[in-house]
Amino acid sequence: MTRRTDAHPDLTHPEVGAPFFSTWRVGTPLRQKQTVEAIATTWERRPWPADGLLGYHVYTGHDGSTLLHHSQWRGEQAYEGFVKAYRQERNDEIDTAVPGIERLGLGRYRHYRSGSREGDPRVPGCVVIVDIEFEGPDPDRQRAWVDAVFEALESEPNPHPGGISAHFHLSTDGTRVLNYAEWESAQAHIDALAAPGNGVGSATELWHRVQNWPGLKGSTVSRYEHALGLVPG
Repeated sequence: MTRRTDAHPDLTHPEVGAPFFSTWRVGTPLRQKQTVEAIATTWERRPWPADGLLGYHVYTGHDGSTLLHHSQWRGEQAYEGFVKAYRQERNDEIDTAVPGIERLGLGRYRHYRSGSREGDPRVPGCVVIVDIEFEGPDPDRQRAWVDAVFEALESEPNPHPGGISAHFHLSTDGTRVLNYAEWESAQAHIDALAAPGNGVGSATELWHRVQNWPGLKGSTVSRYEHALGLVPG
């Protein structure tokens, strides 16, 4: 049985061995809404596809065009079994309901580090995805860069009150870092970006180090709203 939930995923769930992220481009806010409903209908009318899938979440992009997908797998073997047995028929049904979806690729990651305010009860009103790309694969560089971010965060003189948590993931090919950051609202994140400094964070030496890390190729920042959660039930 497949059950819909409004609850956000637990990014630190100890059983998640293979967190995956992907993006679909659907074109308009109306098609975003239609696609989310098509996904929900397609999944809810079928049994939960695999014991190794702990949750599947969909988010609408504030750009009015994209959807972010986050699936939490125990391991990659469970995902490969789903692809062989179930994925195509589900995608076909969704495509029939909303033709012309552009699937922009799947990123395979492993959770590395998370930070949050202890006991913070707030429900995120906005999820911010920061996608960092490096020049070539280097797992040591991925980890070292994230560790440097935490050093900068821990010494931040003016932390923005709208931030709730940050969850850093390392791509399995060694070339990217994805930060899944939870914010109180989109406006809180916009205000943090507008504060003095280059991005979220004060103009400190530690933040300068993070932003000018050797081999850092580029980054993108995208805001999303949680639209659909699917879990076994």
